This record gives sequence, structure tokens and C-alpha cells, in this order.
Amino acid sequence: MVSKTDDTPASAPGCGPVDAAEEAGDGAQDAHESSRTHLKETCGCDAVMVNGGGAHEHTEVLESKKGGNSEVNGGDESNEQEVIVIQDTGFTVKIQAPGAEPFDLQVSPQEMVQEIHQVLIDREDTCHRTCFSLQLDGNVLANFAELKSIEGLQEGSLLKVVEEPYTVREARIHVRHIRDLLKSLDPSDAYNGVDCNSLSFLSIFTDGDLGESGKRKKKGSELEQIDCTPPEHILPGSKERPLVPLQPQNKDLKPMQCLKVLTMSGWNPPPGNRKMHGDLMYLYIVTVEERHVSVTASTRGFYLNQSTTYTFNPKPANPSFLSHSLVELLSQISPAFKKNFTALQKKRVQRHPFERIATPFQVYSWTSPQVDHAMDCVRAEDAYTSRLGYEEHIPGQTRDWNEELQTTRELPRKNLPERLLRERAIFKVHSDFAAAATRGAMAVIDGNVMAINPGDETHMQMFIWNNIFFSPGFDVRDHYRELGGDAAAHAAPTNDLNGVRAYGAVDVEGLYTLGTVVVDYRGYRVTAQSIIPGILEREQEQSVIYGSIDFGKTVVSHGKYLELLAKTSRPLKVQRYNVLNEKNEPVELCSSVECKGIIGNDGRHYILDLLRTFPPDVNFLPVEGEEVAPECQRQGFPRQHRHRLACLRQELIEAFVEHRYLLFMKMAALQLMQQKANKNEKLPAITQTSETDSNAEKAQTAASDSGTQVSPDGPDVPVETNRSLGVSDGGEMTPKTAANGPLEPTATQNGECKSPLEGKELEESIPGLAQAKELAETLVGEDGSGIDSKSREVVLNACKAVGSISNTSFDIRFNPDIFSPGVRFPDESADDIQKQKQLLKDSAAFLISCQIPSLVKDCLDQSALPMDGATLTEALHQRGINVRYLGTVLEFVDKTPAKAQLEHFYRIGIIELITRCAKHIFKTYLQGVELSALSAAVSHFLNCFLSSFPDAVAHLPADELVSRRKNRKRRVKLPGSGDNTAWASLTPSELWKNIASEAQSYYHFTIQCENVDQVVEKYNLQKITLLREISVKAGIQILIKEYNFDSRHKPSFTEEDILNIFPVVKHVNPKASDAFHFFQSGQAKVQQGFLKEGCELINEALNLFNNVYGAMHVEICACLRLLARLNYIMGDHAEALSNQQKAVLMSERVLGIEHPNTIQEYMHLALYCFSNGQLSTALKLLYRARYLMLLVCGEDHPEMALLDSNIGLVLHSVMEYDLSLRFLENALAINTKYHGTRSLKVALSHHLVAKVYESKAEFRSALQHEKEGYTIYKNQMGEAHEKTKESSEYLKCLTQQAVALQRTMNEIYKNGSNASITPLKFTAPSMANILEQLNIINGIIFIPLSQKDLENLKAEVQRRQQLQEPEKVDHPTEDSPLQLQDKIPVD
Repeated sequence: MVSKTDDTPASAPGCGPVDAAEEAGDGAQDAHESSRTHLKETCGCDAVMVNGGGAHEHTEVLESKKGGNSEVNGGDESNEQEVIVIQDTGFTVKIQAPGAEPFDLQVSPQEMVQEIHQVLIDREDTCHRTCFSLQLDGNVLANFAELKSIEGLQEGSLLKVVEEPYTVREARIHVRHIRDLLKSLDPSDAYNGVDCNSLSFLSIFTDGDLGESGKRKKKGSELEQIDCTPPEHILPGSKERPLVPLQPQNKDLKPMQCLKVLTMSGWNPPPGNRKMHGDLMYLYIVTVEERHVSVTASTRGFYLNQSTTYTFNPKPANPSFLSHSLVELLSQISPAFKKNFTALQKKRVQRHPFERIATPFQVYSWTSPQVDHAMDCVRAEDAYTSRLGYEEHIPGQTRDWNEELQTTRELPRKNLPERLLRERAIFKVHSDFAAAATRGAMAVIDGNVMAINPGDETHMQMFIWNNIFFSPGFDVRDHYRELGGDAAAHAAPTNDLNGVRAYGAVDVEGLYTLGTVVVDYRGYRVTAQSIIPGILEREQEQSVIYGSIDFGKTVVSHGKYLELLAKTSRPLKVQRYNVLNEKNEPVELCSSVECKGIIGNDGRHYILDLLRTFPPDVNFLPVEGEEVAPECQRQGFPRQHRHRLACLRQELIEAFVEHRYLLFMKMAALQLMQQKANKNEKLPAITQTSETDSNAEKAQTAASDSGTQVSPDGPDVPVETNRSLGVSDGGEMTPKTAANGPLEPTATQNGECKSPLEGKELEESIPGLAQAKELAETLVGEDGSGIDSKSREVVLNACKAVGSISNTSFDIRFNPDIFSPGVRFPDESADDIQKQKQLLKDSAAFLISCQIPSLVKDCLDQSALPMDGATLTEALHQRGINVRYLGTVLEFVDKTPAKAQLEHFYRIGIIELITRCAKHIFKTYLQGVELSALSAAVSHFLNCFLSSFPDAVAHLPADELVSRRKNRKRRVKLPGSGDNTAWASLTPSELWKNIASEAQSYYHFTIQCENVDQVVEKYNLQKITLLREISVKAGIQILIKEYNFDSRHKPSFTEEDILNIFPVVKHVNPKASDAFHFFQSGQAKVQQGFLKEGCELINEALNLFNNVYGAMHVEICACLRLLARLNYIMGDHAEALSNQQKAVLMSERVLGIEHPNTIQEYMHLALYCFSNGQLSTALKLLYRARYLMLLVCGEDHPEMALLDSNIGLVLHSVMEYDLSLRFLENALAINTKYHGTRSLKVALSHHLVAKVYESKAEFRSALQHEKEGYTIYKNQMGEAHEKTKESSEYLKCLTQQAVALQRTMNEIYKNGSNASITPLKFTAPSMANILEQLNIINGIIFIPLSQKDLENLKAEVQRRQQLQEPEKVDHPTEDSPLQLQDKIPVD
């Protein structure tokens, strides 16, 4: 599946998954079709359905959508058969374990026996057993058998758990498992970034699970006891940004000690004679009661022996307490163990499973408390073995990664169950490989792996560890000398990774790529790759049978490779072309020259070195004698870049081609209409076009003068349309020459966006465009055959004009080698090369003149809402803008008239730019530091970067420990890095000078600041945000405490504050394609208003996602969030709460505890808590979200307005009026700033403030605010609109109350204490009313679904809404496509 979504997590806060079919253009259409074909088989599929049933209703809907594909309807028998099998429902079996009550377990026929084992190992009463078999009527069930294949297994069967004898392997697994149980509540693995553990703090704010406990709290009386006052630093306007609350400490997690020591004994392994008695290994244990015991693990179980620390006596002690499980043994000898272990397991089982499941890829935390370092035998053993994942479960120890990665790709994929199995296998191997590669890369950089070429200089060494090949990110053999040396060698791995990702997504059968992971650690970059079988035995020259090993001087090609790569040509938009080899013979290629084809010893066709999969970016590639488009020149392009490997992103190529396609349709349409209009005269027709064009251009300039902020990002019509259309002008050229001689049009055609015409304007200026478009589409569809010559000529002209490589249909492809030095093209393709050059210039111009303005426009109307560096980068990448354009984007924002409304975006951009520059400097800075001085060096760098202390002095490590001479040899040192203490001489002013010059040379952006305080002052930044960004980017982990950045007397950081350096890892994320299609169809259904169908599709998607990714993944998180929203809208609040709780936990675990996405999830959860009557929890969650947001981006952000409106409303409901006003007035101020005073959002804000004033009986202020709101409604919507009427009613009501109050006051003044006072009606807010307001600001239409007929009404309302939305209404509050939108709320 080719789509832009590859590195877009489906859950980015302001940017949901792109619609793959539309985005991916041609290549994806057929992929889409094929995936639709299989929906029939999917439905009700129980391998994936956790909750069976309910999946059949939507089959028809989807069937009709794809227009009855014969493959399904005339499906072969086997397919039909398969579907039936899959739909078997689950059944229940009884399980009897020794010493425990029998219990029932729900199983499904697809499960393996292995999965029942897992359940038992996790259950509280059976968790201490690992070595057992399951038996049915005395027959042992095979571990990997599927339940449906077992004879006699049916509803109600009794399975017995039978203890089996141990082997060394089983005994080790048992000890490991017991250690895991003892550590199950200990967060240190999450802080240390080990074993895919990560942090989650939700349960601290919800006091455990929201489900059951939530129901108890729903008493009306709880209103009085809520303490609503937030901590001081959360209140609006507070300047304090503490760090400690980021990781709140859980009070009840008092560590329960079960044992003091559990470790391998020094007497291991057992000597021969003891082996023959069944001894497997010896353990040494110290109980809490200080009893030291030595334990033998034997084939029959565990028992005490008589050894002591210094004497070996393996005979059983008396009593020996022989037990099959170590837990049973320890419970007998240590009462404290028995008590604490039971309590621990109770707690473990109470935790939400999502708090303890491992994540697919490691997430690192940039802050951590000081964690106690406890003795741990398993950890110690793991550190010194090459154990990764579960090697000890696999015979033969190390894994053949390449074989695993390629075999999973080869699995069959004809139908849904097969594809699920395949995708699941691919994903699993990928995540294991990423973990192994990361661990290996760290070992390489730390100097713990022997090089395969130890004689070479240190920075030229290559490594192999655990069947993975590691190469350093330096220009090893002057390979990249022409392209920018080390800078190019540093950029190449990420480009290569993007290539691997792209080819992997196209997924051509028979074409293989290498597993690739890029790791940055301690200032070094290492690429980890799986190894092609046999490549190490022969020289590269012999193995490469396709491509070039010297950047194009010698080139070879191969028929099989051309055939395989031809299949990727269309989806990746790569052209087939000829280059000259060293003998000046043309050689045909279908990829860039340095893409090499090697056939491994396993007979597979591998491609590697995919760093030029996508075409070069001419804006950053000055070439002699080539000019870029004028609008690029105006921006100062082409610019010199560090290296010559700058490529355009795949997303840009997709967007550009799509944009050209629209243009192509319009051109064909224009000409067709002219042909209709005047069949006889040609010349007037053409002038008419140019007039139409210039009229449109005038219209455009007029529009831009009248104050539109951003040039529209619509498709562009080339300026010289008339000439390119006029190939057959005046009859000088006959159509025939036109077909062969395309020189004329290409010369005149520059696809610049000089007159970027918005689609609408064009349509107005050209009547009847729609019919013409249809005509053009039929032409294009029929591939140019059987059409009269006139129409064919039209298509030909349009193809020429947009740069299509085919003359009969629209087809744009790029030649990635156009500007590669050393590549030569045959003379006969000169014309084609010219065309290709033009196409490259056009796409670079398209980035500048369309994509950047469209990004800024999206930020203006807040359909893109980046909150931090990561979400900003994502927003850029989704539109195909590389981060090297960040300076250009910021300058564009700076010149935009609406700059004030983009302040948040500008600030985030500046922070990103500064921290990236700092990261570049930090990278080289670290390379000169030896290991013993690492923490001192990092703290010194952070002091220079962030501390106001003017003369930060580095603390060199104490001399008596450092013997420099010995260390010199081993250090992986850059040649010329000189003295190892050079880092200590860095000063703050020097660092900031370097940052400014880096910003200038890399981003072409000017920062005029000499120190951190000037920067903070000038751009209104927060030091804590800078600290977070640099730590996350550079992999620094710091101690969580309050840092004083502003002290001028002492530095902020000491070396004790630097706890760790983590790797920053880039890898491919394999996708679950079927699940993703379900998810998208579900979204589409929801947006059309078919909630029930949408809900079912998304439930189905969730099951498929779980099937491929396991339980934790960003895409599952998006799925749960949407599901919760649907549950909520359809009135199932409890279900909404449960799904959203999972979404929050997952977002914390997979993305990080303060990721912008997590902040959003917290807000949604607070809403659902409120609707469930859990007010205090809702407030805690909102306060948490506000704290995180302050930390991540500060108070001045449009999203903060939404958050504060939520907090204000909840406070209003608990009658904390003054507090409520502080938040609501802040929201009003932010809304006014970012939406302008005339926005409907501002009107709503005024109304909310008025409501609180009314509750306080301050009617004058209430009236003032409501009047503001009324004015906005009147101006925007007109008098007749219901909102305006509502507002005017409310004004009347307020006026009456004010008058009544005044009367009463007058009465009191006149008559003193004996006045007769009519009691005043004060309106305390009702919960229903507050909830309604909450729904409105969060963009939810809410209709309680008690009766069935409301459902139809609901779908209708939503459809109507979409039809009638007035243009000028502001954008809804939340903008990710995952949410239901309404612009004018229906009450």
C-alpha cells in the first residue's frame, strides 16, 4: 500500500491519517481495490473479533462501495470454506491447577494452546508456575496446536495443569519469571528504558481504575467535599514552571520487599556427579528475615541444600522443602515473603493491563528520580550475554535476522487471515530487530564490540554483532567526498531509511530490502543492517549486478531487477531511463544509480543503498548553469547545503503529482470546450484562453490586495498556457510534428505558481468546466485508443503542458539522477533530460509557493495545531516540507499580515530551530569527550545553553582516577579531536555564537542574540521548554528536581543531575493495512453521520489492529479515542470512559507522558468523567493537562483556550465562581488573540463568562459580555439565526434580573431594615446545562439516544449540517479528523 501515512502516526494531535486512496494517487488505487476485495472475508472474523458478532451488517455497505468485485462474488470454494471456519464462535473450558480451585476460561478456536499457558502464567493464583503441560483426558496438548485442531476439545471440557520436570532452560525461565513478578510494581525499568517498559501516571489522578470505583463516587453529596483549588503554578498568568510535578509520586506504591537477595550461586554450574543426580543450577537467597539459604534447582523442582558461602555441600538440607515452584519453597521458609508476595500479586493484578504490557518500541523518559540500584541476578546476567528478546527460547542462540525479516515478507497474503498473520509476523520481527539493533549500536559506540577490520583507523571500523552489521556515520573511504564528506555520510542513513520505508510500503513480491535501523548515541551515528547471506565472503565489485558502486562511473543492469523495479516505478514515481557506463554504452535503470542490486546466497534479489529513492531538491543543490524558478530565487534559493544529498520528501512528490493532475484535467477541459465552441476557427480560440487566463489573474490579484493573508494553495495554471496549448498554432505545426517535437512547449513551460488560481475562481472564470472535466476523464480513462484525433491531440497537449512522460495519459515520474555528479546520459535522451530538469524545478517551486503557504494557512485556521517540536516536524513532513526549510517557513510567517495569530507557531518554530542547532553542536562536542567525563561534559553543555550564570566552569573529573594514557587507545576518536578535555573550555557566549552561526549556515535564519536570556526575552520562550526539547532530541536524561536557571551566581546543573544518555532511534514502522482501511471507512461513515455503522467498522479495525500490533500501538490509541467519542455521542458514557481511559494509558506509554497527544487524551477523558458525575476526577485530569501544556508550550497557545474553557465550566458547575472566571477570562483573551474579535469562538467565550457573572449576581458585567457575544452573532449570522435569537433572549432575561436587583437595593436604601424584599432568583448552574456547554466547546453534537427513531434523525441532522455550513463560520474547536465536527452547535 503506497500512502503518505507511513510515518504519520494515526493519532497526531492535529493531523489524523491522510486518506490514503486520494493521497497516494495512481499506485494506490489498485491496492485499495484489492484490499476492498477481501472485506467479505473479514467480517465476523473471529481470529480478530474479541467480541464476536455485530460485524455482518456492514458487509453490504462496503460491498456496494467497491462495485462488486468478481474475485469475491465468484470466489473459489476454498475461500468460502475459510470464511466459515473463521466465524466459529468462542467456547468455555474448565481449568484445574494443582492446589487451586478449577475455573472457567473463554477461548476461541484460533488460539494456540500456548496462549492458555500465557493466561495461567499471568493469573494471580497460578502465576508462580511456568513449567507445566495442559492435558485433556490424560493426553498432553502440543504447545503450538490450534485449539480447533484438538480432538474432543469442546464446550465444558476439563483441562488439567500437570507439573512437568525441569530442564536447565525451564529452570532459568522460572527464575526469570519469579524475578519479574517480584519487580512487577517497580518503575526502575521504565526510567532506565529497558525491556520496553515506560511510564504512566494516569492512575494517580483517577485513584486507580475509573470503572468500578467510579460508580461508587456518584453520590450527590460529594459536591461539598471537592477541593478545587489548583496548585499555584497551574493558575492562569503564573510564571512558575516547576519540573517535579511532571512525575507525581504514587503514595501507595510503598515498595514491598519480599526478598533481600535472589542471585545465581557461585557454585554454578553443577559438577558432573551432581548433574547425574538431576541438579540443574544453584541459587543463593537472603530472605527479609536475614536467613541465608542455598537452593538447588533440580529436574523435580527446588529444594534447600547444605552449601554455605564457602563450603559446597549439595546434599538436601533437612527439611528440604522440595517444591515444584520457587514461590512455594520461599513461602515455607519466609513468612514475610509469603505475606508480601500475596499482597504484591493482588496489587499487580489490580493495575490496568495497559500499565504493564510491554510497548512495541522502547520509549525513553528525559526525566527520572534517583532510582535505587538493587542487586538483580537476571539484569546482571543479561548485561554480559548477547541475550536479546527471548534468545533462550530459540535453539541456536543468536537469531538470523535477515532470514526472519525476509521469510515474514514471503508469507502468503491472498486473503485476510493470511495477511493478518503476515503483517503480525513482520511487525513482531521488526520490533525485535529494532531492539537488538539499538542494543548492538550502543555496545559498538561504547567500544564493547570487536571490529571486523581492527587494523583500520577507529572511525573506519565496521562491526558485526548478533548477526547485525554496524557501520559508523563517517565518510569511511572518501566514498562521499564529492557529496559533502562526513555531512553526507551523516545524512545518507536517514535517506536510505526513507527509501527502505518507501520500497517496503510498495511491498513488491520478490524484491527484498534490508532491515535498517539508524541509531544516534553519544554524538555518533551508527547504521544497523541485516546481513545479505554471502556478501561478506566476496568483494562488493563481484556481488553488485545492478546499479553502481562508484556513483555512476561504472554502471551495470540486470533484466530481473528491471522487471521487479518496474513494479515500483509507478507508485514511487520513478522513471525508467538510460545512463552511459564507462564504455559509453547506454544502460537501462529504474532507480537511482547508487541503488545496488545484489543476489544473496539465498537466491533473493536484494536492493540496498536507497538514499536517492526520491528526486533531488534543487533549492539546496546549486548547479552551474541551472536557474531555479523565479519565486525560489526571490527567497534566496538555490542555497548551498552541507551535503549534496538533499532530496524531496515522498509526501511532496505525491502532493505535486496530485496537483499536476488537477491542472491536467483543467487544461484538457479548456481545450475541449474551445473545440466545441469553434470547430472551424482555431486562432481566436487560443487568444480566448489567454484572456480567460489573464482575467482570472486579475481576479486573483484583486483578491490578494483585499487582504487575503496567504496566497491560496490551489492548483496553478502556467502563465504561458496559450503557448503551450498552441502547439498547432496557426497550422504551422501539424499534429504529427507536435507529437514528436516537444521542444517548443517545454521551453516555454515553467510550472511556477505565478498565478496560483484557487479552484473555485477558475471554475467561475470558465463556464461549463464540469462537463468538460467529465469528457477529459473519459479520454484519459480510455488510454487514448478509439478517440477521434482531435480529442487525442487535446490530451497530448495537456500531457505536454504538465510534464507527463506519456503522451496518451497522465503519468508523471521523476528521474532521481538528473543532477547527480558523475552520471552521464545518452545524447538521444537530451530532450527528456531537459523535461525532467524542468519537472524538478517545478516541484521545488511547488514546495515554496504552495506547500509552505498551505501549512501556514492550516495553522491560521487551526486545522494544524503543533504544540512542540515533534508535532511541528510532523506537520511539516505531512505536507512534504523538509525541516531544512524551517528558516524559510519562519520567515514566511514573519512576513504574513496575520503574524499575531501565528505567534504560537512562530515560537515553536524558533525553539525547534535553536534546539536543532544546539543538537548539531552537541553532537560534535560529545565526540571529543571520554566516557569517564561524560556526565560532567553534558552538565557543562546544558549550563552554557540554559543557565544565566555567565561564567560556567566545567568540573573536570578528579585527577587521581583519570589515567589518560590508557584510555587514549580505546576511544572511538575523531582524528584531530585533540586533547580530551577540550570540551571544558566551552563558554556560554561561545556556544550561543555557534548556535547563531549554525542557524545562519544551515537554516539561513538570523538569530541576533548573545546569550540565553536575550533569546528568551526576544522570542518569549521558556527555558524549561528548551530543556525538554534538547533533552529529547539528544537523548539526555536528567534528575527530576527544580532547576534554578536564572541564578547569576551558580550554574543550574551539576554532573549529579545527568543520569543517563539514551539512544535516539529511527526505524521503519510496518503498517496494518487492512485494519487501516477499516479505520478509514469507519471514519468516513461517521463523518457521513452513520454512527452505528461507523462504530462497528472501527470496532472491527480495533480488533485487526490488536491482531497485528498486539495491545499497545499509536494507531490503536487513535482507534480507541474515536471509539470513545462515538460511545459518548451515542449515549454510552461508561463505555466511553473505559475506552478513553485505555487511550490515555496507551498514549502515555507509547508516545510519552507529556506528548501533545497525551495532553489531548487527558482533556477528552476529563469530559467523559464529568458526564459520569466524577467531577473531582475531571478537574484533576484537566489540571494535569494544563500543567503538561504549560511545560510543553507555555500558556500562549490556541489550544490553551479550549482547555481553560473546560476548566472554567467544570469550576462553574461546582460553584467556584471566582476561580472559574480566572480561567474563562483567560480563554476569552486567548480566543480573541488567535481568532480575532469577530469570531464565533469569541462569542461563545463571552457567553460563558456572562453565565458565571450571572451566577455571581454581577449583572452589569454579565450584560456587558453577553452584548459583545450578541453583536458577533448578529454580524456573522444575521438577526434571524437561532444563535442570535438565543443571545437576545438571554440579554432580556439578564436585564430583568438586573432591574429586579436594583429595585430590591433601592427598597433597602429607602426603608432600611423593615423593607419588604422579594426573594431574588439566583441561577445556580445545573449539571445538564454545564455539560451541554462542555459538549459545544469540545465540538460534539449531542442527542440522547433513548428511542430508536432518534438515530435516523441524528444521521439526518449531521448530513444537513455538512450541507449547510456557512462559509464564514469559524473552525471547530478540535481539528483532527478523528473527531466529529460541528461548527454551529445544535442544542
